Amino acid sequence: MAITFDSPLTAVLGAAKPAQRKRFADGLGLQTVGDLLHHFPRRYLETGSLTRVSDLRIGQLLCVVGEIEDCVIRSHQDRRTGRTAFRVEAMLRTGGPSLRMTFFGSNRRTAEWHASRVAVGNRGVFLGKADRFRDQWQLTNPQLSIFGMGDEGEDSAVQEVLEFGELYPIYPLTKGLQTWDVARAVKFARSVVEGVEEVLPAPLRDEYDVIDIETAYEWVHRPETREQVARAHHRFRFEEALVTQLVLGRRRRAVRARGATARDGGDGALLRAFDQRLPFELTAGQAAVGKEIEQDLAQPHPMNRLLQGEVGSGKTLVALRAMLRVVDSGGQAALLAPTEVLAQQHHRSIVAMLGDLAEGGTIFGSGEGTRVELLTGSMSKTQRTAPLSRIASGEAGIVIGTHALLEDQVSFADLGLVVVDEQHRFGVEQRAALTDKAATPPHLLVMTATPIPRTVAMTVFGDLETSTLTELPAGRAPIQSNVVPLADHPGWISRVWERVREEVGKGHQVYVVCPRISGDEAEAGQVDAVDRLADDEGDTAGTAVLPPGKAAAVEEVVERLGSGPLEGLRIARLHGRLPADEKDATMRAFAAGEVDVLVSTTVIEVGVDVANATAMVILDADRFGVSQLHQLRGRVGRGGLPGLCLLVTHTDAESPARERLEAVASTTDGFALSRVDLEMRREGDVLGASQAGRRSSLENLRVLRDEDTIVEARAAAEGLLDASPDLAQAPGLAAAVTELERSQLAGFVDKS
Repeated sequence: MAITFDSPLTAVLGAAKPAQRKRFADGLGLQTVGDLLHHFPRRYLETGSLTRVSDLRIGQLLCVVGEIEDCVIRSHQDRRTGRTAFRVEAMLRTGGPSLRMTFFGSNRRTAEWHASRVAVGNRGVFLGKADRFRDQWQLTNPQLSIFGMGDEGEDSAVQEVLEFGELYPIYPLTKGLQTWDVARAVKFARSVVEGVEEVLPAPLRDEYDVIDIETAYEWVHRPETREQVARAHHRFRFEEALVTQLVLGRRRRAVRARGATARDGGDGALLRAFDQRLPFELTAGQAAVGKEIEQDLAQPHPMNRLLQGEVGSGKTLVALRAMLRVVDSGGQAALLAPTEVLAQQHHRSIVAMLGDLAEGGTIFGSGEGTRVELLTGSMSKTQRTAPLSRIASGEAGIVIGTHALLEDQVSFADLGLVVVDEQHRFGVEQRAALTDKAATPPHLLVMTATPIPRTVAMTVFGDLETSTLTELPAGRAPIQSNVVPLADHPGWISRVWERVREEVGKGHQVYVVCPRISGDEAEAGQVDAVDRLADDEGDTAGTAVLPPGKAAAVEEVVERLGSGPLEGLRIARLHGRLPADEKDATMRAFAAGEVDVLVSTTVIEVGVDVANATAMVILDADRFGVSQLHQLRGRVGRGGLPGLCLLVTHTDAESPARERLEAVASTTDGFALSRVDLEMRREGDVLGASQAGRRSSLENLRVLRDEDTIVEARAAAEGLLDASPDLAQAPGLAAAVTELERSQLAGFVDKS
């Protein structure tokens, strides 16, 4: 019976023991022969230096033949558990310096098993990294294959490594498997598998300089040179990018074929009246982006555009002008905001900007005006009745709301444009629920100041057209950001509160942001990595407000600041658990200058605009993501006065969390930070419904590393689809595309 890519993995693991088969299946997640052949090496060892270890370097990957010259079992008390733990220390004699190896065991039996493998006199092939400890060379994280008693075993084991040529593959592993176990299985599979299908047509491979599939598998698993490795990886990445691009391309074409109502602006009376009332000129960027959006809206197919702009760059004004154009065209526009605070802020600011143009149909309105409605989850049934009626009748041209807009009882007369503010707060299904309320596909405008990984991925993959606002309007001042490292300088927290007092003394206002509401209760949507802040009542200078151990919480911080370092100042609290009217009253009081310090969760992350707020202190800043930190600090420096953002953290200097904070402090460029975010967190599911926190569906591709390959694949996909939408000229490629389209990964591409 022929062995193919779809054959069960056991077909090529015949000689392996059941336990080892289980490690391949459960530990590595490999079920088929195809899975095994797609389990690529993570790096390659240059075997030309086998047994030559005279010139060691720290961090150097070694593969040596050696003999155990010393082995001893030692015991010690585990400080964490109090139990006796064991370690085996062995000394490996090589052709150069001897190497110490250490193996750990939770009990004596495990230690004795390790000791039996590295008994004095045993010879074998040993693989690991070179390091030094107390002037002694070590082989860290060693893998080993011990020779048999006869010469035949030794020759066979050495040959196993040397026959791969200059490069020996090092595979991703699981406990109980060695890299040569995987290498042997792959070697056997390559020798027996039949019918490796080539999905890329020869003309396409020639045009984009891509090697054939047989050569790619040979070069990725048994390369002779680094160039062969690179060309093999390029082949697999190009194929994955191409299939993904074809799926996205076919979906885009299907949406275009369904069509949308062109919104050409009609007589333009409402937009013209609004522009005449503006007390300032649009920036050049706002005008240019407005033209791009106008052209998109006038097309008989849906706009799908990302509006990227720095915090305070005027995205809301651009979006409002687009909404007014749709109203001029006889349609309605909906603005979906992630929080009630932001929805209320948008409603207030848009009504204020429109003036009497927001009173259409009333005795206070102008002839060109429309109605602006607000719909949130906290509104009672009675409060909703009239707005729902005006939305359904079309009397309300602009509708602003939270998730309440997604409810079944909300219906629109003619929804022509959906504006999503801060896309990363909404999953694909939620955005789809709103766009599905339109009779024909509505136009979509997504606004964000810091694209999260999935947004960046979708942009690079071409699913969203991108407009960028690079200028800051007049009145925006630069923001200085500093990390306050309490692990290194615990006393600096006192200076933080002194700076807050100084800002208030100048007549300004300050935000203090916490990751928690109280105790262990987080704000909705806020996810923390660890719990870290313990009580310390003894410090009255300020450090007790942020003791290391347990996360800073609004309720506790308000009390401590009020009775400690900020005593005498007007302090208020704001978080999502408060009643809607109390939240609104607090924000109005802060905006009116009646509050000096607002202690809040991330409910003030986006959209809150208080010109007199000049400083922000973010406690436990390491608990927030890059995009959140960028959004939060955008709340200051909005009134022409310089802004200050202090990122307070207990993290260690070399930790990834500290690196993330330093990156945020070093730049205010949203796109630069999105790349930092992407590098640290990986892409979201490019084709699926997930937004963050799940493993990327991309197997070989990385959006930042492989941008050029993705651009090439996009061009290739467009050419193939132009020639034949059903890919008749490439049946293998068509089958791969169909398989991906049918998988759950592609379930919401058309709703993105």
